[in-house]
Amino acid sequence: QVQLVESGGGLVQAGGSLRVSCVVSGSIFNSLEMGWFRQAPGKQRELVAGITTGGSPNYRDSVKGRFTISRDNAKKTVYLQMNSLRPEDTAVYSCAADLSFVRLLNGTSNYWGRGTQVTVSS
Repeated sequence: QVQLVESGGGLVQAGGSLRVSCVVSGSIFNSLEMGWFRQAPGKQRELVAGITTGGSPNYRDSVKGRFTISRDNAKKTVYLQMNSLRPEDTAVYSCAADLSFVRLLNGTSNYWGRGTQVTVSS
């Protein structure tokens, strides 16, 4: 059974930083492609960043240079370091995982966390 639990969200001023984490239960973490999605009120869920089992990252254009995704296989944890935050980054951030990077990128992952709220004030 694979379960994803996020933590680390909160309220931050514009220009500030936050790091969200996702701990994965189960024994297949090393085989899972991992990613972070976000959904703001009234908007569709969107991919923020993904990372392959080999550690190669992929980012949406609006967060390139500001956000960094990483994974620690020993801790079964994936992180999203968010710097230079903007009010438009406000959303519920959810962790996703799948054995297929294609399914991860198109938002049809088999495994999802419940999400953590990130609010950026102006």
